[in-house]
Amino acid sequence: MSVLKLVDTKPPEFIPEPVTDEEAAAMLRAVVNLFKRWEISDAQAAVLLDTPLRTYARWKTAAPSRLGRDLKARLSNLMGIHKALRIMFREPQRGYGWVKRTNTAFGGQTPLEIMLGGELTDLMRVRRYLDAERGAW
Repeated sequence: MSVLKLVDTKPPEFIPEPVTDEEAAAMLRAVVNLFKRWEISDAQAAVLLDTPLRTYARWKTAAPSRLGRDLKARLSNLMGIHKALRIMFREPQRGYGWVKRTNTAFGGQTPLEIMLGGELTDLMRVRRYLDAERGAW
């Protein structure tokens, strides 16, 4: 007679790997290009990345070799916003323009105005909204 042993079938916990400096540098290059498409000023870009304007100006030509945790989180959220907009809008220009259009979900403010609050949570708020609207997986 065989004995059936019950095994804990709890799925393994997913713990994402931290973003590497190389990945963050690639995201920074992509975000600099995204800011051009969003047609935002360098001063606004510096606020979104929570960095001095002079530092952002340097980053436009060469990404630093080491990027902090907060900046990596900001870059990740900005790329997530971009990804969601590309999924939601067939025409890229509509997605790029969306950040400057007023939205009732943000009390009549534009998503850019929300993000320019300067806090990481402001970027997260816009990303969460888009993820919910598109039905994130």
